[in-house]
Amino acid sequence: MQVIESVEQLKSLYADVPQGAIDKVCDHITPLYQRWIAASRFVVLATVGPEGTDASPRGDSGEVVYLKDAKTIWMPDWRGNNRLDSLANIVRDGRVSLMFMVPGSQTVVRVNGTGVVTADGQVTDHFQRQGASATPNQESEQDPSQRPTQTPRTVIVIKVAEVYFQCAKALMRSRLWTAGDESTSLPTAGELLAESLQGFDAKTYDEGFPQRAKDQLW
Repeated sequence: MQVIESVEQLKSLYADVPQGAIDKVCDHITPLYQRWIAASRFVVLATVGPEGTDASPRGDSGEVVYLKDAKTIWMPDWRGNNRLDSLANIVRDGRVSLMFMVPGSQTVVRVNGTGVVTADGQVTDHFQRQGASATPNQESEQDPSQRPTQTPRTVIVIKVAEVYFQCAKALMRSRLWTAGDESTSLPTAGELLAESLQGFDAKTYDEGFPQRAKDQLW
């Protein structure tokens, strides 16, 4: 296999960058980008650290991030698996990239910048919520005011360096929002674990996961 070893060699295989792909980059979150990001409930967070790179999906029932101002994004760290891959990377190397998506839209909005992690109550309390045990769009018989209050342990504070929209061709090619449900033939999470852990009970894990996830969404 012949490996490309220089940027010059790489560029020789492609046409020139369209001027619009350069001009579209903003150094802050403009009003229209604010509207777009506010509509997003899902974002991929990319980080880098001494062990390598990491990309983590982040989602919420409403706005996935809080736009503090045109140069600042707050991202709550809701409950996960406690590996802390992204957070540990940011503590050691603040470079981050975000990829925001909205169901049905072929546009992807990208943000590059630097982040820090804070447990400051004045920041984490902004995301305080009740009724965290209920899944989105699901009514519960319990009075929301009586449910436990949930607050993220930490929040990622991101200083924006670049904001721009991504070409829609990737989503168009993959038919991400228009294709049918193609997941029925895929291995389950339990089956993936059983492949690595001898004797693991995949069936019990998969059957119990929906309830466990519902109880620990936040």
